[in-house]
Amino acid sequence: MKKIILILGILLFGNLFSQKIKVLNFATFHMAYTPDEHKVKFDENDKKSKSETYEIAKMLAKFKPTIICVERVPSETNNLNIDYSNFLKNENHQINYGGEIALIAYQVGKMAGVKKIYCIDEQEIADYDYSIGKRLKNQVDSVTSRNYEKQVIKELGEIEKLSTLNKLKKYNTQEYLDKMLNFNADNLTYVSTKGNFEGADEASKFYHRNLRIYSNLNQIPVSKNDRIFIIMGGAHTAFLNEFMKRSPKYELVDVSKYLK
Repeated sequence: MKKIILILGILLFGNLFSQKIKVLNFATFHMAYTPDEHKVKFDENDKKSKSETYEIAKMLAKFKPTIICVERVPSETNNLNIDYSNFLKNENHQINYGGEIALIAYQVGKMAGVKKIYCIDEQEIADYDYSIGKRLKNQVDSVTSRNYEKQVIKELGEIEKLSTLNKLKKYNTQEYLDKMLNFNADNLTYVSTKGNFEGADEASKFYHRNLRIYSNLNQIPVSKNDRIFIIMGGAHTAFLNEFMKRSPKYELVDVSKYLK
C-alpha cells in the first residue's frame, strides 16, 4: 500500500512539474530617467531609437506572452493599465509611462494581444547604499571591491558603444547577468571593517528587495497555459533568473532564441 501511495505521489508531482509556466525574463537598460548610478545614454524620443526598439519588440512578441511584468511598484498597476488600455485603443494617445515600458512592454503586449500588465517592483527598501565602499574607512580589504567596480564600469562603457539590439543581446548573456549580481550586491561583501559587516548588510537589502520582487511575481494569478514576459533592469533579471532556475513553477526560456 505504501508503495502505491509513493508511486501516486511521484506521478502527481511529476505531472505538476512537467507543466511549468514558461518565462521570458528579459534584461534591459533603463530607456528613460533612472536614479541608478550607471545610466546608458539613450534618447527615447529619437526616431532611430523608436525604430530600433520596435523591431526588438517584434522579436520578443514571437514568444507570445499572455502576461507581462514591468519594473513599477504594484500600486501603479491600475494607472499603468489605464494608460496601456488607452494606448491599445488610440495610436495617438500620449503615453504616461515612458522608457522601456512604452517602447517595448506596450508594443510586445499589443502585438501579442496581452490585456493586462503587472507591476512587480519593490521600493520600500530605499536606503540601499551600493557606494558604501567609496566612503567606509579602515576597511579590511579596500582593494577587491574597488578594482572589480572599475573593471565592470570599463566593460559597461564598451557595451554602450554597441547598437541597441547588440546592447540588449549582451545584457541577456549569463556572463553579463553574473556581473550584475556581483556589481550590485555580492561585491559589497568585500567591504567591511574588522569584525563588522557593513557591505554585506547593504547587499542583503538588495537581496531582500529582489526576493520581494519575486514574491510579487508569485502573487499573479496564472494557469499552466500562461506565458510570462518580464522586462526589468539587468540586476533584477539576474536575481529572478537565479530564483526561477530552482523553481518548481517556472521554466526559463532562452532570450537568445528570440533576440536575433
